[in-house]
Amino acid sequence: MESTRQRIVVKVGTSTLTHESGSFNLRSMEHLVRVLADLQGMGHEIILVSSGAIGVGTARLGLPERPKELRMKQAAAAVGQCRMMHLYDKLFSEYNHCVSQILLTGEDVEAPLRAEHLRGTFSALLEMGVIPVVNENDSVSSAEIETGRHKVLGDNDTLSAIVAALCEADLLVLLSDIDGLYEADPHTHPGAKLIHQVKELTPEILEMAGGAGTWRGTGGMATKLSAAKIAMEAGCDMVITNGARMEDLYDIVEGRDIGTRFLAIK
Repeated sequence: MESTRQRIVVKVGTSTLTHESGSFNLRSMEHLVRVLADLQGMGHEIILVSSGAIGVGTARLGLPERPKELRMKQAAAAVGQCRMMHLYDKLFSEYNHCVSQILLTGEDVEAPLRAEHLRGTFSALLEMGVIPVVNENDSVSSAEIETGRHKVLGDNDTLSAIVAALCEADLLVLLSDIDGLYEADPHTHPGAKLIHQVKELTPEILEMAGGAGTWRGTGGMATKLSAAKIAMEAGCDMVITNGARMEDLYDIVEGRDIGTRFLAIK
């Protein structure tokens, strides 16, 4: 079992962080923060990639539904990001942990000099015991995502894998509203088996990816598998698991069979 000090990137999706209404799921967030603070206390280095800014901003602004117009989406993201960081800061402070905010665009990770500066920032923060909270800079970058002209990120599954590769993480965990990768869609095939380990992204595995997720999130299984490809090639294990069971993070860090683990290409 793995119990050595690891650098761990945890990505949490909108459906785990918020209720259907778009307001915070406080029980879920408090649980997440407690487990991450504890893992850091055990000596691991933690980076949190957190979605949810547009959903939270939508609720905060009292809008009846998630905006469709780009500029309104970006405005909602700006409001929501502020709310989210306020809450993360408050919750992590209760366990005497310090957080920082890092907002990224596609160019930040593509341009070698910017990527180098980013790597330095992450490494300095982790050295000082700070937990970086990362999100895509939606109020700037979703213009590119929406028009499809420059789709490097576009969803936080991909973003978290890029961050894991950039920081040379040992483990990436995607907390989702599903238990992992199944042989077939469990909604339509109730008997479908969960696959615990994937050593290679074969055409058969790639075929198992369905469409996008819930209305509150953007990532479906297809984006998770493209994230797995980035992580595996960077020498980082990736696990897809259900965010409803935060305690599972302890077992995942120790290498136990929870969710679906995509093994790093050594």
